[in-house]
Amino acid sequence: MDFETPPGLSVDAGGQGQTVRLTGQWTALALARNRGVVARRVAGLAKGRVSEWDLSGIERLDHVGGQALWRVWGRKLPAGVALSATQRTIFERIERLDSEREAPERVVRVDPVTRLGQAIFRFGEHLQGGIALFGLVILDALSVLRRPQTMPWKETSANIYSAGAQALPITALVAFLIGIVLSYLSAQQLQMFGANRYIVNILGLSVIRELGPVLSAILVAGRSGSAITAQIGVMRVTEELDAMRVMGIPHGLRLILPRVLALGVAMPLLVMWTNIIALTGGALAAKLVLGIDVNYFVRSLPGVVPIANLYIGVGKGVVFGMLIALVACHFGFRIKANSQSLGEGTTTSVVTSITVVILADAVFAILFQNVGLG
Repeated sequence: MDFETPPGLSVDAGGQGQTVRLTGQWTALALARNRGVVARRVAGLAKGRVSEWDLSGIERLDHVGGQALWRVWGRKLPAGVALSATQRTIFERIERLDSEREAPERVVRVDPVTRLGQAIFRFGEHLQGGIALFGLVILDALSVLRRPQTMPWKETSANIYSAGAQALPITALVAFLIGIVLSYLSAQQLQMFGANRYIVNILGLSVIRELGPVLSAILVAGRSGSAITAQIGVMRVTEELDAMRVMGIPHGLRLILPRVLALGVAMPLLVMWTNIIALTGGALAAKLVLGIDVNYFVRSLPGVVPIANLYIGVGKGVVFGMLIALVACHFGFRIKANSQSLGEGTTTSVVTSITVVILADAVFAILFQNVGLG
């Protein structure tokens, strides 16, 4: 038997209809090499008047070739078909498997109102879970205050290093560039009014009060928040979380609290670092564009920006860091044991963290609207 024989067919015209004779190899390999040319011809003939299908000329037929013909025939044997015993056995097996095949699930289209309701319920579920997680952190913190020796200090220190020290280069780069951009844009407008010296006010207030904390929080949410979610998600996939539960190791004390405290400590330090680098970039740009001396910039800064703005910025850093850690842990524990859920959970965690940070910043702006601006 020649295994290289390609699938073929011939058509004989008759009074009652056409007779289609199939020849050659009708196997997965032969059909793949044929690139579907013969299969398309068979499909076209099946739509016309065919009185008989003659498969006696087929040298070899496997289940792939049988399935191709079965689909062309409308998932049933035609009335006039010439089969060998082996071929008939193959088609009987295909027919039996086809009858046992489960019907595809019907796609249910959800109307916009129902979709909105589902989104509201999901939001409520996440809000409830976040509040419960925050309560668990408070209880664990109170437990640690009573017994400090139970606190996993090594894990906390490691998280401070990974979330804080290792984030210094990227935050410095972004902050320096933001300071330059802000200084250049402000300088163009101030030159029109001859108010060059007010560049210190604009840069100092915007960076120390708003841009420093928010910029640091966004970078930490994308860097450390995603890492926390992925770490906990991988522990779910590898069943480490179940193993911890079996051994009686609390998730809150060993996984959540160290990360919340670590970001709560690292974020205000990153905010200070971001402020310094951004103001440095802004001062250099102001010297190049407006000719303002860097020494004048440094001496004028404490007088034009009240110290309350620095306290507000550092306080924002503490709150933002803890919120990012809580959101990251919340979505990390909701990841299921598959890779798709891991990717979706990490993405959702980062987006939600940034959204929560912006909402919290808006709350700070409303609460402290009369502080540090007079």
